[in-house]
Amino acid sequence: MIMSRPRVLIIQTGSALPEARPCGRDFNHWFAEGMGLERFEFDAVRVDQQQCLPAHRQIDAAIITGSAAMVSQRLDWSERTADWLFNAHQADVPMLGVCYGHQLLASALGGEVGPNPKGRYMGRVEVAFLADDDALLGVHHPQAAFHVSHRESVLRPPPGARVLGQVPHDPHHALHFGGLSWGVQFHPEFDRQVMRAYLEANAEALRQEGHDPDALIRDLNDRNHGYPLLQRFGDLVQDRVLAGPDLNREHEEEADCLSTDPDERGYTEKGTEPA
Repeated sequence: MIMSRPRVLIIQTGSALPEARPCGRDFNHWFAEGMGLERFEFDAVRVDQQQCLPAHRQIDAAIITGSAAMVSQRLDWSERTADWLFNAHQADVPMLGVCYGHQLLASALGGEVGPNPKGRYMGRVEVAFLADDDALLGVHHPQAAFHVSHRESVLRPPPGARVLGQVPHDPHHALHFGGLSWGVQFHPEFDRQVMRAYLEANAEALRQEGHDPDALIRDLNDRNHGYPLLQRFGDLVQDRVLAGPDLNREHEEEADCLSTDPDERGYTEKGTEPA
């Protein structure tokens, strides 16, 4: 019997800077490549464009992306997504929130999000990981480098969340929300070229805020632990699917709102480029 590949929903809360995606690639492509195009089926839903989310039973895991929006704005589409995330967490759906997604998941579960008291932070950062026993992040203990770009942060984690990662400007940089749900403020999907594009596009704003964008660019290197983290999340999702009943789930009866248009899918076939 041939088993279908686990289905991963990429909840896209915005789009990367145009300067970071000259070939049309975006958050959904980077996450899919990081987890493994050959291992999963990926669908992307643009919640910031009012696309609706599927029933939880139709997916095996979800990734929530970054955004130029702010969680503290409490935009309608964001609040609807937060409700979906709360229910997904109650249903024990494995989830990984990244940047905006990290903050939104924390807010949905009862935490507080707002402007970072220490201001904007961008570039390469060494994250201090506090525990070596965590299923996803323990392998990075005691320290690992990632790319970061944010102005808001989780100011107060939700009840029961475990703080796993800290940096000098953000004491709640990585959280475990329980089960197979995590949030990370850094961007595991960013490679060196993407991070450089973000720094160059924001160079003037960084200078005005007292940062040196040229020094931040010089500090970048290719020793980034992002894709291994995404692969590890994929391992946990696969283990969950193999260990339990097929929660997935009526693939033949997909919800109408789950995008199936090839131009809207959250993955590309090997050797191809999105339109």
